[in-house]
Order: sequence, then C-alpha cells, then structure tokens
Amino acid sequence: MPTLLVIDDDRSVRHVVEQAFAGDGVRVCGEATAESGVDAVKSLRPDVVLLDIILPKASGLDVLQRIKNIDPKLPVVFITVGGSSDSAIDAMMLGAYDYVLKPLDVAKLKERVAAALETRRLMNVPVGIAAGEPADDGAEPLVGRSPKMLEVYKAIARAAPQDITVLIHGESGTGKELVARAIYQHSTRRDGPFLAVNCAAMTETLLESELFGHEKGSFTGADRRRIGKFEQCNGGTIFLDEVGDMSPLVQSKVLRVLQEQKFERVGGNETIATDVRIISATNRDLEAMCGEGKFRSDLYYRLHGFTIDLPPLRERGEDVSLLLEHFLARFRRELGKPEVTGIAVEAASLLVNYPWPGNVRELQSVVRRALLSATGPVIVPEFLPDEIRGIKSRPAPSSNGNRLPKSDLKPLVEGRLREGSTDLYAETLEAMERYLITRVLQETGGNQSRAAEILGITRGKIRDRIAAFGISLGKEVSIDTYEEEAAQPVGS
Repeated sequence: MPTLLVIDDDRSVRHVVEQAFAGDGVRVCGEATAESGVDAVKSLRPDVVLLDIILPKASGLDVLQRIKNIDPKLPVVFITVGGSSDSAIDAMMLGAYDYVLKPLDVAKLKERVAAALETRRLMNVPVGIAAGEPADDGAEPLVGRSPKMLEVYKAIARAAPQDITVLIHGESGTGKELVARAIYQHSTRRDGPFLAVNCAAMTETLLESELFGHEKGSFTGADRRRIGKFEQCNGGTIFLDEVGDMSPLVQSKVLRVLQEQKFERVGGNETIATDVRIISATNRDLEAMCGEGKFRSDLYYRLHGFTIDLPPLRERGEDVSLLLEHFLARFRRELGKPEVTGIAVEAASLLVNYPWPGNVRELQSVVRRALLSATGPVIVPEFLPDEIRGIKSRPAPSSNGNRLPKSDLKPLVEGRLREGSTDLYAETLEAMERYLITRVLQETGGNQSRAAEILGITRGKIRDRIAAFGISLGKEVSIDTYEEEAAQPVGS
C-alpha cells in the first residue's frame, strides 16, 4: 500500500487529506512540524509528500532540500495559499513535483497525488530481465529468451551507461516504456527523476505546455505559471512516447532542447537551461515520415543516437508461453485466485497460436480476464475471450445497422464486483472507450481526423485505439473484437 505523508501544521488540512483518500488504498500519515516531518520521511519512506510552504519556525524550501537529501526521487507536492504560489513555483524549480492551492480542491488533490504516485512507481519499481520465472520482489520484468529479445537485452546494456538519446521502435503494446525504464535504471542518471509523456494523448497546445510549461496569461485558462516536464526533469531522464505524433511546432522546440539544452515557457521570454536525457519511442516509421515531410529529419537524426527495435509478440516464439506463466503467477496473487493452478492444454494451444495483434498488453489483459472468469482450478477454453477462440459474436444492430459494442456498463460493473475485480476502473474505462470511439468513427464514416476533432484527442490516439480494439474501417465501421461477455455477469 502506498504511503502519503502530509506535513502541515493545520490539523484541518491533515484531516481533509485523510478523508479524501479513505478507502482508496493509500496510507495517509500526518506531521505538524518540519522536524517531525523530516523524521517521518526517514522512518516511513513515503511514496509522496504533501508539504506546506509555510511551517512554524521553518521554510518549506529548506524542508524540501532536507527531504531531497534523504530521498532524491521522492515526489514532493507543495500546499500553498493562492497568494504565495510564486514560492511554490520557486520550489518546483528546486525539484518539487507540483503544488496545490488552499482551500484544497479534493478532486485536483487526488489527481495530483495519483500522478505523483505513478511517477514514484516508475522510478522505484525495478525493471528486471526474466526468463520465465515470475518476480517476487515487485519488479516489472522484461520477460523472454527468444533470440530477438536477447538482442534487446544486449542493446539495453550497451545504451544505458552512455548519456545519449535512444529511440525505441515497436508496435503498440510491445513494452517500449519498460525498455525505457530499464535504460534509465541502469544509467548514470538513475538517481535523478524519470518522467514519461505520451505525445499521442494530448493536443498540440496541451503537449507544448506539458513539456515546456507556460506563463500566466499566455493563453485562455492559463491562470498561473506552470513548470513543464523538461524543467522538472533537470538532471534526469524524460521518456517521450509516440514521438511521431508531435506537431511541427513541438518538434522544433524539442530539437532546440536536444541541441542547446535550452527552451522558453509558452508565452515567456526567459531562457531556461536544463540537463535532460531524452529516450523516445514510436510505432511509426519516422524515416518514411521524414521523406513525406511529416517529421523533421534533423530531429529524427538527433533522436536516434541509438536505436532499439522491439519485436512484436508474434515474432517471439516461445516467449508467449513464458509470458503466460509470468502473468498467470502475477494475477493469481493480485486477484486473490490461488485456486487457479494452470492452463489446460487446449486453452494453452489457443493462446500460443493466437497472433496477438495487441502484443504483450493484449496478452496481459486476456490472462487477467480469464482468471476473473475462471470457476475452477484450471483455465479451460470457455474461460477465454471469444476472439482467442475464433468466435465472433453477433450483437444486436444499432439504429443505423452498424455493429457497436455494448454501451450499458451496469452488467459489466456488477459482474466484475461479484468476481472481486481489483482493476475495475481500467476495465470500465476500456469498455466505455470501445463504444465511444467506434460510435464516433461510425458518425464520421471512418474519417479519423474528424473523429479526433470531435473527441478532442489526437489522431495518433485514434489510430492506436483502432488497432488495440480491432475496429474495422471498411464500408461499415464495426468492431471485430466485440465482447459479448462484457455485457454479462462474469462466469455466466
């Protein structure tokens, strides 16, 4: 269970934070003074610290420096009143993760803490290299011993100690972020921060602000200065996922960071120096995009100081069996299903021979769903999703005659609750996303640019979801991997 430490002399603030995270699986501890707070950092080893900017007989900035001396990777989120936000911004320049304003907005507080916890996880959970044996130490392993994966391990070993850019190329779901984290954890910058940004998940304006920050008033809604990831990540490593989806404007600014290690915030004139190592990843052919004028060739040459090609799962031979063993062991523990001891021969044959278009991410999802559906000690074919068994369901047609996933989430939620799901949030979001994206693509006649505009997301994210969900863009937009069981109680 992650630990959140609150250092604030205001008892009501500590109470609000405790209530906000009650039942969320987060342990909240509170301290009222700088000294007791620093002692708690040493003894509790928290995952995130909420720190008041003004403490009795102490400055929050001084406390931040003491905390960073104890644990340089510990995300510290400042709590400040609106009038002292400049002090919080100064603190972020010194290495704080973020800040929240008093009176506390519980929704924003939980959002910031969740992001900080994920950052802490990415920096602290080791990425191991396993050959089939499940990790017992909480590590997230790169599993496999196929010849192509052995070459990946060698490439990681060669690239990690060198302070150069690395470009990881591979299809969606192959584990590019795990490779990036393995490089970071074996690099000379492993004691610095590691921040990941998905370039396909944001519009140009949001991505520019996320990476470089912005000044107050620089655009509508910019009510205060924001510190970007390149500034926060000084001395560390930044991972730019789906880098091929960056707009030309953002590409040019990233190129300058690579060339000069300098940039300006959006709407600002101050030149800011930084020291970051960039690891990037893409599932697109950047060289072909350069030839088409869709990606800057000078940026491409800067990004691929060293290239790692991550193979799709269908080219990894016996690794499928190793991954099945690994995820079965992991999810038995996580889902509380110790009675499930293995996979039947018939089911294993179906899984090994499936082409896995969604790669490791899809295999992971299938094993989790099979365990949730299992009613006995062995996973048999009937517990596997229809697409694995080669069955295409026949859903009721929508009003326009096109196939759609179910939009009613109640049966899914009720069924997963009965099965004791520990990943219900992600499962429900995936079901909603399947319906929404398929429906909007039907409305646009398969026009991805128009669908991205309606949804307010990038075309790259649309493309990624089309591949992940098996959406067909023929004469009629439909979804091939439609799951009838998602609309029914699990185990029915």
